[in-house]
Amino acid sequence: MVRFAFLGRVSTEDLQDPVASRQWQLARAEALVAGHGRIVAEFFDVGQSRAVSWLRRPASARLLQALEDRQRGFDAVVIGEPQRIFYDNQFGLVFPLFVHFKVALWVPEVGGALDPDSEAHCLIMAMYAGMSRAERRRIQVRVRAAMAAQAECEGRYLGGRPPYGYRLADAGPHRNPVLAALGARCHRLELDPQAAPVVERIFALRLDGWGGKRIAGALNTDGVPCPSAHDRCRNRHRSGAGWTAGTVLSILVNPRYTGHQVWNRQSRTDVLVDPHNVGLGTRPLMRWNRRADWVISRQIAHPAIVSVADFERAQHTRAEGTRGRRTYLLRGLLRCGFCGRRMQGAWNNGRANYRCHHGRGERRGLACQRVGS
Repeated sequence: MVRFAFLGRVSTEDLQDPVASRQWQLARAEALVAGHGRIVAEFFDVGQSRAVSWLRRPASARLLQALEDRQRGFDAVVIGEPQRIFYDNQFGLVFPLFVHFKVALWVPEVGGALDPDSEAHCLIMAMYAGMSRAERRRIQVRVRAAMAAQAECEGRYLGGRPPYGYRLADAGPHRNPVLAALGARCHRLELDPQAAPVVERIFALRLDGWGGKRIAGALNTDGVPCPSAHDRCRNRHRSGAGWTAGTVLSILVNPRYTGHQVWNRQSRTDVLVDPHNVGLGTRPLMRWNRRADWVISRQIAHPAIVSVADFERAQHTRAEGTRGRRTYLLRGLLRCGFCGRRMQGAWNNGRANYRCHHGRGERRGLACQRVGS
């Protein structure tokens, strides 16, 4: 009797129950090996995308290491569905290892063990790996098209943290009848009575010619909590130390403050982990999209904090007092010795200086450091 190791995978992106997915994949594997042997080991990846290489999937990586061990405890590997295991060129990269270590690979679609000398078997598996990539791509296209239509035509809130100045409010039962029957609710954005006036102030100061650094300094001086300090539950990954010029500028360029729903400002793309080793696969990377690629709702979707005209004016308003381009050689390299935040360049007496503008040290009775060029 042959001793088998079961290999399976489930991703968190397909809204499938990992327990149920493991059960049906294991059931297919057990039906295939019935009468030939029994499953004595199990390798099952949870929360791993099919685009992730075997070397970066925990369970699959352990299986590859076990292939080299003569005391591994199993003679063959069985899978429940090839599309779950192989993606794009993964079969061509992994199967030679099974052949080298003389471990058979059993697949339901061929009714047993793969024959490395069979062109038909290799062609079938390459086809299923290609189908896996096409299936994933088709799902992405459908989901993105649906979300774009919902944002543009309905102005629907599509999830994520609400922008600073807004908070979530109930918008009735979910549009999907199945999810609505389970108690799922839709949400919309409503004004945050504490943060919305701060956003109005930021836009007003910008229209008066204030720069991002100056606005951040004024807010810190007045003791206004920064976005991460205002909502700690949703921003536990941030320090909440104070306002920065980057925080102010990110608010000034967010068109959702005009009352329109905006989607696709960022998108996820797959990039190679190592361009010199394609076998490591890809990793997801978030990138900012061009403004022409944004999806903006046709109608007002939530209360506006700033008018469209003022928002457009803010995009073309430059800070007053800027005199040419100045070079700060240590930009981004120095940090305040008290609050730990990055120090910002400040031109003084004809040379570059670096100061902490966050005011954390002053509020504790300490003076933040200043370093000259």
